[in-house]
Amino acid sequence: MITSIFNKSKPINFVIVFFIMLLAFSVANLKAFIESISIVLFFKKTATFFICYFTILIFNFVVVKNSLSKNNHYQILLFSLFFLMFPETTVNADILFANIFILMGLRRLLSLRTQIKIKKKLFDTAVWFAVATFFYFWAVLFFALIFVTLFLYTDNRVKNWIIPFVGFATVVVISISASIIFCDDFFEIINMSTTISYNYSSYNTPQYLIAITLLLSFGVWSSIFYVKLVQKKKKAFKPSFKIVFVAVIIAFVTVILSPQKNRSEFLFLFAPLSIIMTNYIESIKEKWFKEVFLSILILVPLVLLML
Repeated sequence: MITSIFNKSKPINFVIVFFIMLLAFSVANLKAFIESISIVLFFKKTATFFICYFTILIFNFVVVKNSLSKNNHYQILLFSLFFLMFPETTVNADILFANIFILMGLRRLLSLRTQIKIKKKLFDTAVWFAVATFFYFWAVLFFALIFVTLFLYTDNRVKNWIIPFVGFATVVVISISASIIFCDDFFEIINMSTTISYNYSSYNTPQYLIAITLLLSFGVWSSIFYVKLVQKKKKAFKPSFKIVFVAVIIAFVTVILSPQKNRSEFLFLFAPLSIIMTNYIESIKEKWFKEVFLSILILVPLVLLML
């Protein structure tokens, strides 16, 4: 049933994902909205919701454009279900924007496969990652993904290794200039928190222990098969799939280092993990097992909403 709906790219899939996203957003925001209802808050929450949905659309574009999955929509289903599993990810606007900019940077980075306009793409990627860092400091870890990509493409040109630093410095210089002009201070605009927290007590509830266990267990299981599947990909596409795997590792480190453990930090895991799990689902030959796998990912978040 589920596979028959999402195993092909259909417009109805975006409608289904829209309502899953709406449910996740409502769970996290409805109570706060009712307590202090106002027109301004209504438009603010509506804008935030569409930012969440826009994130899914960007993610789908990245996947389709770079052939990271077959002609299906499992990736957007998984992404929306992760939102439902961790509804707090719809609340923090800074992390939402940081994640969008990371996806934009990832889009440019993956497009290096064509080996066209390499310098421009490296510069653009660094700029997107730098902007993401201003919204959420530990997004800076994704900057390492640029150099991993250069290594995977065995690019030994010194200029290409310097360009990412130029892109990052460009954003910093523009931000400092804007800060001086508008705030009369060098670093007012780029005042970011660089703290680290290892206090995971906020995860210590049945709801989130189950959600985290499901996410990590299914993620690790899929990753084991994903590594094997990458070896079977065409040579030209292998680096792209390896970049996704490195991205999920960086995202996991970002979760660990996050200064505020309010569960919204899990958002960085959603995109790369959705790609990895989609590739695993595509490789499952037994239809019944594929249905069970997806059914668990759908039913568990719904059950957790009742806890």
